[in-house]
Amino acid sequence: MISFSDAEPKHAKNILGTELELCCSSPRTGYFRDGFCHTNLQDEGAHVVCAVMTAEFLVFSKSRGNDLSTPRPEFSFPGLSEGDRWCLCAIRWKEAYDAGCAPLLNPKATHERALEYMSLEELKNHFAE
Repeated sequence: MISFSDAEPKHAKNILGTELELCCSSPRTGYFRDGFCHTNLQDEGAHVVCAVMTAEFLVFSKSRGNDLSTPRPEFSFPGLSEGDRWCLCAIRWKEAYDAGCAPLLNPKATHERALEYMSLEELKNHFAE
């Protein structure tokens, strides 16, 4: 089992076992809105998969009650478009994977905690170049 503290990890690892890289700084993503898919014990959604948005996934997510494409200025959320990178909840990515519409992901920016929800083999089939 992967262990992580209740504070933001300083030396987080990605699913490849190397240092976690930046997912996206515009729009600023991540549970901590630091651009990384860092996590901690309070991040119940496990926002750890650095995904590249697709139109198909955005429609899928909206159909599941999580509208990621509509701007929400009150939360400083610009809304996402195809091609944007975003730290997704691991469960949502797995749900999309099972439905055949999982977006590609950046393995170097996807936190190792994602491996608690799906296998590396499942993830490898969706690595972005």
